[in-house]
Amino acid sequence: MLTWRIEALHLKLKYTWRIARNASDEKLNFLVQVSDGRYSGFGEAAPNIRYGETPDLLLQQYQVLIMAGLAGVKSMEDLLQLLTEHSPVNSLRFAIEAAYLHYYCQLKQLAVHQLLGQPMPQQQGTCFSLPIMEPGQVKEFILKHNLQRFPCLKIKVNSEQGADLLQQVLDVVDKPVVLDGNESWQNPDDLLRFLETIDKQRVLFIEQPMPASEAAAYAHLKPLSPLPLVADESVTDNADFTMLKQEFHGVNIKLMKAGGYLNAVRLLHEVRKQGLMAMIGCMVETSLGIWCAMQLSAAFDFADLDGFLIMEDEPFKLVREEQGILYLK
Repeated sequence: MLTWRIEALHLKLKYTWRIARNASDEKLNFLVQVSDGRYSGFGEAAPNIRYGETPDLLLQQYQVLIMAGLAGVKSMEDLLQLLTEHSPVNSLRFAIEAAYLHYYCQLKQLAVHQLLGQPMPQQQGTCFSLPIMEPGQVKEFILKHNLQRFPCLKIKVNSEQGADLLQQVLDVVDKPVVLDGNESWQNPDDLLRFLETIDKQRVLFIEQPMPASEAAAYAHLKPLSPLPLVADESVTDNADFTMLKQEFHGVNIKLMKAGGYLNAVRLLHEVRKQGLMAMIGCMVETSLGIWCAMQLSAAFDFADLDGFLIMEDEPFKLVREEQGILYLK
């Protein structure tokens, strides 16, 4: 029998993390461990309220899985069957699958990327995300945190301050930037006017500017947009990729949204099949979650894996960052 345990991770942030829909100064994630007494595997869950994930719900679903026989699983097939029969939220599903997969790799002396059929992880450049702030605070924030060291900056924008925030960043750094709207635009015409005013030479693409429910608006906007559109909230653990191709130029895959390594690999294959740009992203996660993402990142076109860098005291130190490049320890 395997022994499973779950532990809350209370993570204080270096500054207020503000995006279009909410703001926070700390994050509550969970560490999941499985052990046979000799070998152990760990996984992280970073619940996100956007997808109806709350700490209480996550703990309730974990107890359901324990009662349903989680300790008795003897193979990945057993585990996947249990997770199908008692389907938890995606972040918990990922933590449990990752913990078991990491345990299994130790048991069989396999590298994680080999089991997943992926290229060997390499050092990985990452963009760094700025929270929403008053435009007058941008220069001081960039200098204080030495953000010029990153190869690219991502700016969290909303429909009210997006243009001013972008210009402030472009005035301070000579780096390409990415925009992330977090579904804040409601009108495609307003969005198009915004996109037509910005510096298309410096901005690489914009992530999810309108709600995921606005499929028809995205399909209308895609051929008109002067910037590539990248899906984030529109793709969780599943999506209609034939339709998605009509709406977006690329897809941001996150392990916490995908609900596991195995499904993330499946999603990546679907993205490639449709000829879309593949981006790997993260939530606000510790270096355990980022370590997991780096097992896949060599297969992606673009990486946004900075979630552990905004923590005041990151607990695991599994990844180090130097001059905007991530290295596995």
